[in-house]
Amino acid sequence: MKVLNFLLAVCFLLLSACHSNSTDTSVPSQAPIRFALSQLPLSLDPRLATDAASERLIRLIYQPLVDFDENFKPTPKLAQWQVMSATEYLVSLKPTRPLFHNQQPLNAEDVKATYESIVKMDSSPLSAEYANIQKITVHDQDHLTFYLKQPDPYFAAKLIIGIMPKQLLDQQHDFALHPIGNGPLAFVEKNNKLVLRRVADGQLISLTEVKDPTVRVLKLLRGEADLLQGELPAELVRYLQTKPEVIVKTHPGVNYSYLGINTQDPVLQHQKVRQAIAHAIDRQALIDKVLVDHTRVAGAILPPEHYAGNASLKKYDYNPEQAKRLLTEAGLNLPVKLVYKTSTDAQRVRIATILQAQMRPAGIELEIRSLDWGTFFEDVQQGNFQLYGLTWVGIKTPEIYTKVFGSQYFPPNGFNRGRFSHSQVDSLLAKEDWQAATGMIHEQLPYIPLWYEGQFAVLSKKISHYAPKPDGNWDDLATISTYAH
Repeated sequence: MKVLNFLLAVCFLLLSACHSNSTDTSVPSQAPIRFALSQLPLSLDPRLATDAASERLIRLIYQPLVDFDENFKPTPKLAQWQVMSATEYLVSLKPTRPLFHNQQPLNAEDVKATYESIVKMDSSPLSAEYANIQKITVHDQDHLTFYLKQPDPYFAAKLIIGIMPKQLLDQQHDFALHPIGNGPLAFVEKNNKLVLRRVADGQLISLTEVKDPTVRVLKLLRGEADLLQGELPAELVRYLQTKPEVIVKTHPGVNYSYLGINTQDPVLQHQKVRQAIAHAIDRQALIDKVLVDHTRVAGAILPPEHYAGNASLKKYDYNPEQAKRLLTEAGLNLPVKLVYKTSTDAQRVRIATILQAQMRPAGIELEIRSLDWGTFFEDVQQGNFQLYGLTWVGIKTPEIYTKVFGSQYFPPNGFNRGRFSHSQVDSLLAKEDWQAATGMIHEQLPYIPLWYEGQFAVLSKKISHYAPKPDGNWDDLATISTYAH
């Protein structure tokens, strides 16, 4: 902590020097609320976004037909739906709905154009997800029907794409850079920062990229930022909890972190080897060392409180001796050498280094390969790995288990990147027996479960009506406010 305080003091002096010539202390009548991020959103087109920052902001710029309630169940947003048959969904738009930000009304033609554009867009990561749509028929401005090629009981839960204006889609408008939706926040400009205007009251919200976490913290403490959320080392969060000028809010999270395994690898295809890896990780010690409050050990992708959760899954305890026995029983000589791929994110690299140290007494020699995000994720998608670390963010429906572990869902058909194949798991998934399926997956370990990371937000004391969400979303930007002075 002494070293941390010293580094913060040095950075504070440097920042002070950079602003020593500034004498303008005037504050506009409605000053922007300033949100400092490690990375600005990469694309504000709902059809193209893949990074978490983009998806979180898209939820606020656009509105979908369907959202999810606190119990992870689909709930109407812009529309109600009726299941007319196994392959036919009638969608009825709510009679009162916000205008698009260009002041044009939203109607059924816009909904049809949005989903048809996804299906036709080869570059969209969502095109495969909606390839089951056979056709969409508009009945009037408030009603339309989706016809599916194959039955899909979860289709209503997939109607979560932000609706875009048909007229602008037809004009091939660049939504990635100039988004136009009908959500509570409207796009204003993006230069060195991203500025949004809240439709309800005109409040401006400014998002600025500050990659260095220490500098982000100092900007908050200096009054140059009003809000931080996530993406800080635990030490900095604990440091901020000691500062009276800010408020730290935490909340249990639901985003699932895991180790992905290539189950077709000659070494990792053995169940005992995967079990040995599970026993070679001290999850709780790692959580206590580098993760924030309310982080908890995970058992499956969906948390135990989910309606398809499985609270009966037993945790794999840290037992290096048992891990070595399992490796020996699998016919391997110790130490077993494995390659672990991760991104260049500092926190990810730090976690990898701790995993490396924890696995060494268990007879596993872990080589860490830290890659830029594009290269890393491409390797994961192509199955070019032995082990990798990632997090599933914002997962709401149990269908994820089929897409991740079903033998028919190797990429590009799904997300079974480890090429796991198990006939009994396939059978349980087909029956939607989620308890039995997650129990068997927990035994077979195509993933090594790690944790559900706790969520936090740090606010200046002038900020109110904002709290972190379990999935890390920024939904309270629709209600955030400042105290009058």
